[in-house]
Amino acid sequence: MKNILFIMTDQHRYDHVGYSGCGKVDTPNIDRISQGTAFTRCNTVNPICQPARTALAAGRYPHQIGTLAMSGDFSLQIPTFMKALQKKGYQTEAVGKLHYLQTWHWGAQRGKVLDLTGLNGKIREYGYDYVWEAAGKQLMEKSYCDYSRYLEDRGLYEQYLDFAAASGPNYDTPDKRPQDNGEPFPLPEEHYPDIVIADRVIERIKNRPANKPLMMLCSFLCPHKPFDPPASYLDRQEYREEEDFIPGKKPLSEEDKKHLYRKRRAYRAMIHLIDDQVGRLFKVLEEEGILDETVIIFTSDHGEMMGDHFLIQKSVPYKEAVTVPTAVRHPDYLTGGVNSSPVELTDLTATILELAGLDPQKALGREWPAFNNIIPCRSLMPIIRGEAGQIREFAFTECSNEWQMIQTKDWKYIYYPARNMEDSPAELFFDSSKDPEELVNLAGRSEYQEAVEWCRSRRISVMDTTLAAQLTWAPLNLTE
Repeated sequence: MKNILFIMTDQHRYDHVGYSGCGKVDTPNIDRISQGTAFTRCNTVNPICQPARTALAAGRYPHQIGTLAMSGDFSLQIPTFMKALQKKGYQTEAVGKLHYLQTWHWGAQRGKVLDLTGLNGKIREYGYDYVWEAAGKQLMEKSYCDYSRYLEDRGLYEQYLDFAAASGPNYDTPDKRPQDNGEPFPLPEEHYPDIVIADRVIERIKNRPANKPLMMLCSFLCPHKPFDPPASYLDRQEYREEEDFIPGKKPLSEEDKKHLYRKRRAYRAMIHLIDDQVGRLFKVLEEEGILDETVIIFTSDHGEMMGDHFLIQKSVPYKEAVTVPTAVRHPDYLTGGVNSSPVELTDLTATILELAGLDPQKALGREWPAFNNIIPCRSLMPIIRGEAGQIREFAFTECSNEWQMIQTKDWKYIYYPARNMEDSPAELFFDSSKDPEELVNLAGRSEYQEAVEWCRSRRISVMDTTLAAQLTWAPLNLTE
């Protein structure tokens, strides 16, 4: 069985990797992963951190596992790919951001509200033999994690929290303030979270068990807000004033643009830092003599609007938020293939299981309680091996109870449920082949009604057939 190195970033746009060909940023080390197969139309199943990450662990849609929004905790009763790999004999480890727990309410005050270090044993019950957790830059204001303790041991914890808090809350449009201004990381560079995460991953790879294959989740915190690269990375990044924003509901002011130019620069700098860490990971695999025995997967949980459509952050169905950079480097299939068929983030779950010789339905499904045997993820290996051009006709994405989306190679359909009995549902439909910026809603055009109806029926089918799993809590008194 191959080792698996699963690299994740946080809030990373599809067009901000070198192999995308978009020219936004150079990422030579990440591009090495695309020596296998790059997937240019991989859609997250939910453009919010926790729902995407929990769905990825389970291989199911967020509505199936009760994590539609960033609220509440991922149930330990749900089978995960990590548990399946453990049973198969893998050493399963995670370093960096997991975000399976969102216990605290948004109104909670700053402090050690959720002690992730104290919950390490419970978090490992998701299927990890080892966990070193970094909660996320903004989440650290209320979630005390291993990276928090790392900073606290060095007398840097409160200084970092002050910096994160100063970046302000998250808004959805670029004209709202306060917003972080692309200020550099306030601590010495060696303490930057993604450098520390890479340090720990390298250490764990070097000290891996000799008698087991390794599945390592390396989950970086960048390029998520705050836009805070170390000064050396920010200084090396060119400042550009490129007025290529996709138009939105209102025009960007000059002040908005200046602010976004600074954020774009910092965003690229953070990605350059991640790329350097990926280079370090390649180096340790080569030094340990296991590069040819390791499958490397790269993806993100969702993207970032960065001013396009007069929006920032995520949670919307535009491709800048929904499509994520994805590539799989299988050492036996270094074809440099580029696949543009629609796939889902959770298809990586099924891919990992197939790499371990496991069937996703059997590994993630349960006969009881009801609806636990509905596993929609599909392995990408037929594409990677060159046996198929696509594994699904469309990708499905949802977000909170706000909208659901069907994405094919050429079409995008978005459904907005009615908010009350007096309202009617709303629909958007884009012809992606002719309108890649998703500007013209064609839902009412007669010539597209057949395509709209096709997508509409697929959305209904997904919602009707992927039901929420029922769970248990009462202990049974079983006798032999």
